[in-house]
Amino acid sequence: DGPESVTGVRRHMMPVKRLSLTDFVAKIPRGAREKTLRQALEKDEIMKKWSETSWAKKVAAKQVRANMTDFERFKLMVARRKRSAEVKVVMKKTKK
Repeated sequence: DGPESVTGVRRHMMPVKRLSLTDFVAKIPRGAREKTLRQALEKDEIMKKWSETSWAKKVAAKQVRANMTDFERFKLMVARRKRSAEVKVVMKKTKK
């Protein structure tokens, strides 16, 4: 949750059960405005730290795959088949 221009998510109420906490902390007062929150996020470089986590990388990869065109999915399938065939050849050689 934060300024939409920084986090991509509008500020809104959310049930505590749905939250997933991270180790990133920004020191802000209770009921802070968007401007205060944006300044705190920029000062502590929270978004930079977040983008370096494996969780953020997984989310980004999932978004990329969701936005693929039909032809891109086809190219991915062909590449996976090709890689699988090469792995099978190598594994067959090592078994002997």
